[in-house]
Amino acid sequence: MSAPWFTQRMAALDFESSDKDADTARIVTCALILVSGGIATDTRTWLLNPGIPMEPGAIAVHKITDEYAAEHGMPAEQGVGEITKAITEVVAAGIPLVGHNIGGYDLNLLDRECRRHLGDSLEGICRQPLTRVIDTMVLDRHCAPFRKRISETQGPYQMRTTAETYGLPWDEEQAHGAEYDALMSARAAYKMGAIAHTPYRERPDWVLELRTNRFNSLRDVTVEELHERQIEWYREDAERYEKWLRNPVKAKDKHDPQVVIPTAWPLRPIPAQREAGEQS
Repeated sequence: MSAPWFTQRMAALDFESSDKDADTARIVTCALILVSGGIATDTRTWLLNPGIPMEPGAIAVHKITDEYAAEHGMPAEQGVGEITKAITEVVAAGIPLVGHNIGGYDLNLLDRECRRHLGDSLEGICRQPLTRVIDTMVLDRHCAPFRKRISETQGPYQMRTTAETYGLPWDEEQAHGAEYDALMSARAAYKMGAIAHTPYRERPDWVLELRTNRFNSLRDVTVEELHERQIEWYREDAERYEKWLRNPVKAKDKHDPQVVIPTAWPLRPIPAQREAGEQS
């Protein structure tokens, strides 16, 4: 029997980008870090010139200005090509991709950049579907649901909250850099897997005190099986959130009766495809 999924080699992936919308954003930085599996850590990073002005909010997060990216970043097409080549090698080797919200944002960002600069989808360039993705946000929401916001500025399932929940040290000065966030996502995945494979009564007190505890769903599964489960967990969570937003009593000032939350994971259709599907 192979080693548990959380102890195997992983490829941690994270991007910093020009804005929050994966369909329109451009890559600014990327980190791809191969960790664990009893092999030395291998880190690759990229800085790209996105070629468009970045949103002020994005610059405030990653601290890379338009001027700095233009002066020091490689051309976007070259950078996207190098990143995608590295991802293709990882996928071909059967190494799972891990990241925090990787299926909700990062892989979709890369897919759009592939289409924009390389003329094909991410899976088209990889020449196979992505079937080994580990999204620590999806895992955390499923295994430890119903957490409340830490503060007005810190959400219940953002990377910092997840890291701190699982006992990982957090350095806010290094945070929001692609390399730091990628590595923290891999560490969080390991922590979640370790809890799942620990006898119930020996798990951390905060886990035992959870009103709903689903860590056993991460136990004794292959990476491929975990991937399939995440597809369902993401869809269920998106459907619940959409229903909540459409409820004026529960959502209050966030109420939106027409909102549509995408349910596909880890790659969602491009907007034109979504519109065609809704019309058919």
